[in-house]
Amino acid sequence: MDTSAIVGVIVVIFAGLAMGSVAWPMKLMRKFKFEHWWLIGMFVGLIVVPWVVTLAFCPDALKAYSEVPLRVILLSNAFALSWGVANVLWGLCIVRIGMALSGAILTGLGVSVGVTVPMIFKGSGLFSNTAGPDSPAGKAVLAGVGVMLIGVVLASLAGFGRDRVLQKQDKKSGSFLGGLIMAAIAGVTSCGISLAFVYSQAPIVSAMKAHGASDIPANLAVWAIGLIGGALVNISFPIYLLCKNKSWGVFKESPKETLLASVIGIQFCLANALLGSGMLLLGALGASVGFGIQQASQMIGGQSVGFISGEWRGVHGVPRKLMYATILVLMIAAVIMAYGNTLN
Repeated sequence: MDTSAIVGVIVVIFAGLAMGSVAWPMKLMRKFKFEHWWLIGMFVGLIVVPWVVTLAFCPDALKAYSEVPLRVILLSNAFALSWGVANVLWGLCIVRIGMALSGAILTGLGVSVGVTVPMIFKGSGLFSNTAGPDSPAGKAVLAGVGVMLIGVVLASLAGFGRDRVLQKQDKKSGSFLGGLIMAAIAGVTSCGISLAFVYSQAPIVSAMKAHGASDIPANLAVWAIGLIGGALVNISFPIYLLCKNKSWGVFKESPKETLLASVIGIQFCLANALLGSGMLLLGALGASVGFGIQQASQMIGGQSVGFISGEWRGVHGVPRKLMYATILVLMIAAVIMAYGNTLN
């Protein structure tokens, strides 16, 4: 594996850890509920930061965007919109079928689709030369996905076991079958945020660089224009909840929590920027390998936040062992996918 690819692996690992731990400030909030911190976090992460960086560091950014084919921007936003819908469905699934099962279905289907699709339907620019799923490289990457799915199952079992030990019961409402269907839809569409970058980055980055932008701002410009569809969903849903619950006034009560929610958005944007950069560093197969490794490390990041914040306090025996096994299996999956990248 060359130096660029090694750096790419490291970058997507950090991208996953950052995304998996993105909600850590929520642990410090006492007044804000989901709709409060999600609105601020998504507004900052999807709108404020990427657009400020793009307009500040990409010369003639708006003119550069005008030179990008409209179909590219529409396709990117279609993927982003699907990801936004997945986020909302995930929240509803937690209520209907519980956190552990929702997370397992979402991650399992998400990584399967997100890794396989770019190998079948080639992405833009560098990703157009990726290996197919029937190539040695493709088979190795898919083997890594298979190992990761084992990790997803172990994580689910660990979550179920932890809740039993702590005598916690997920409050479920509505149709269980309906919840499963929504979880399946959310799982398939959750990889939209990655595909939005994979299928639009080349023409947007080229346009930005043609006007004098450097690599990092040019890559972030892809997220700025390409995630508008996802931003609309992720901002509209908490606004709906705020109106429904008549809880707008809470924003005035805690400036500190407003700042914490902004940190969520900044970290979210940073995680996306790292994912895009890491994918490109990994080379032609980076769209698949990068997303797969990012998802594995994202799960590890989420488990770590839960462990540090005390979610596993008092839980020992089989559930804790399963949690440790999950981390080990996910690390093995990442290594297999990284190896597959060397075969491309």
